[in-house]
Amino acid sequence: MTYYAPNLPERGAFTAWRTAARRLISHRIAPEQIDWTGNPGLFAGEPLPDQQGLHTANVPGAFLKLAQSVIWHSAPERFALLYEALWRLDIKQGAPLSQADPLGRRLNLQAKAVGRDIHKMHAFVRFRELPGDAPRRRFVAWFEPEHHTLEPGSRFFANRFADMDWVIATPRLVARFEAGALGFHPPGTRPDLPEDASEALWATYFANIFNPARIKLDAMRSEMPKKYWKNLPETSLIPSMLADAEARVTRMHEAATLASRRGSAAVSTRYRGAMKQPSDLPETLEDARDAALHCRRCALCEHATQTVWGRGPSDASLMVVGEQPGDREDLEGRPFVGPSARLLSELMAEVGIDPARTYFTNAVKHFKFAARGTERIQQTPDSDEINQCRWWLGLELAFVRPRLVLVLGASAVFAMTGDANPLPSRRGRVKIGLHGGPVLISRYPALMPMRQGPMADALARRELTADLREVARFSLPR
Repeated sequence: MTYYAPNLPERGAFTAWRTAARRLISHRIAPEQIDWTGNPGLFAGEPLPDQQGLHTANVPGAFLKLAQSVIWHSAPERFALLYEALWRLDIKQGAPLSQADPLGRRLNLQAKAVGRDIHKMHAFVRFRELPGDAPRRRFVAWFEPEHHTLEPGSRFFANRFADMDWVIATPRLVARFEAGALGFHPPGTRPDLPEDASEALWATYFANIFNPARIKLDAMRSEMPKKYWKNLPETSLIPSMLADAEARVTRMHEAATLASRRGSAAVSTRYRGAMKQPSDLPETLEDARDAALHCRRCALCEHATQTVWGRGPSDASLMVVGEQPGDREDLEGRPFVGPSARLLSELMAEVGIDPARTYFTNAVKHFKFAARGTERIQQTPDSDEINQCRWWLGLELAFVRPRLVLVLGASAVFAMTGDANPLPSRRGRVKIGLHGGPVLISRYPALMPMRQGPMADALARRELTADLREVARFSLPR
């Protein structure tokens, strides 16, 4: 068997490997016949064939993209692994680029490591200015990458610092950018790095943006490994800042508490005239509705047409809580109107629940939307808006006192239970709500996967019908 031993250069490794790989596979030379280390051992390898062979390998673009990253990894077997993947793609053997394939997983891990190393270089290279009277300012930096990433990572600095001349020296290679031209040269000894007055300014800035309340030591060590610290001027400050972190957090907390109290006082003054005070708590459901019409607890009232209060008998055994009013509900001032509400009423009637004996309301009483031309596109209320409106929902619960609350949609579930976990895993379950009573979780009909085909429609209807049957079992008429 003939063996081949391509000799690839330190610089331009990807172009050299691709040229050699194309030549070898065009002659259908198998991976086991090639020694990519450049050291054939006891037996000298044959030179590459002089001419391109007759066979042409067609590979997906994803392979070339992967190879352009893997080629800069420091593992000596990277060239052989890439050629093995190329060979398998050509003969259609398995899925060598897939994470499920051992070869594909290994290549993807190497590509990820290279990307991470380039990111570290962009983040941790620290230039120091060289003295002199040259027309262009000159800078030098020393960096120790884990992989052969200086060549692919230097273009970033060439684009960002195009008006300067600079050198990035590493143990394997030197990048030199002069007069707008980027070149690579063999390594030498580590250059003497001059003192740089700007480092003191940078250290001061770093110390001032340091947030002790967000310290996560494990994450910091992962993102800024200690092997880089010796070349980073700011890292000398980290031990003392960590030592003082707990005291700084205490001071920040005390300052924030004082500011919060002042802010709360200002908000209270602003809305005192519009909001009922504890001494004026409503005595009936109607009083609560009248008070809600003038609600100023959050900013949603500024754009909505009106407060949309609940509807239904005040002694209902079942309360249905949706997320918020829609466009039509905002205009009419009544919750649960429109096609989705009609579908819900039909399904309720099918399982023996009388919609006329049900109290319907929403977790949020004002319509939240974004204007798109003449249309108003419904937006999801945030947690603060839901929390502010929980006051009104609590009054409805207190006056109606339902045996069961059916909650429809994630915002309604959060309002009733305080639980913000994904809805699908909780659908159909009965929980104890914040008001102390049972809550059954489901989806609003408008969120059902309609118009996605009859099977999806039928499944969604079955799920909602099953939930309503459970509701019927709980909420017996009074």
